[in-house]
Amino acid sequence: MTEPYTFYNMSERHMDFETVVTRLKQFMQKDPRSLYVLSVGTDSHVHQHETKFITAIHLHRVGKGAWGCLRNYQLLRQVKSVREKISLETSLSQEIAYFFITEYLDELLEVVLPYHQEGGDLRFEVHLDIGKRGITKELIQEMTGRITAMGVRAKIKPDSYTAFSYANRYTK
Repeated sequence: MTEPYTFYNMSERHMDFETVVTRLKQFMQKDPRSLYVLSVGTDSHVHQHETKFITAIHLHRVGKGAWGCLRNYQLLRQVKSVREKISLETSLSQEIAYFFITEYLDELLEVVLPYHQEGGDLRFEVHLDIGKRGITKELIQEMTGRITAMGVRAKIKPDSYTAFSYANRYTK
């Protein structure tokens, strides 16, 4: 994969996507008998002269911690339309989800597959910053449809923590 962007977290900067996958595998190999939820989500914030988007990759070892990283994207204009903003967030999440489902998800599944009878499992989701309350409710069917058309489970608020909590923390 030859993507022109990098990921970061509190421990490491300038990770390419292959390094991210390596870190995910290392995290999973520490406890391959656990249930993992790998999720991708994007949030954004409109600033004075730009709109800042943060896409998060979050791997939750259910009940036992998590590992995550972020990717920045800036649009050098204010995105004032809620539909455009949510559509761009969804597109950025879809881009990262595509890399997983076409190249790397099987590699991650191989870590837990031998331990499936003992509880090892991996679920993959895209988390959208939309919900049944507020103006984004009108966008639920359209945006979740874009994700499910990829063969990926879509989550909305209050279950879409990677977008509305993790990524949101870094958009300000």
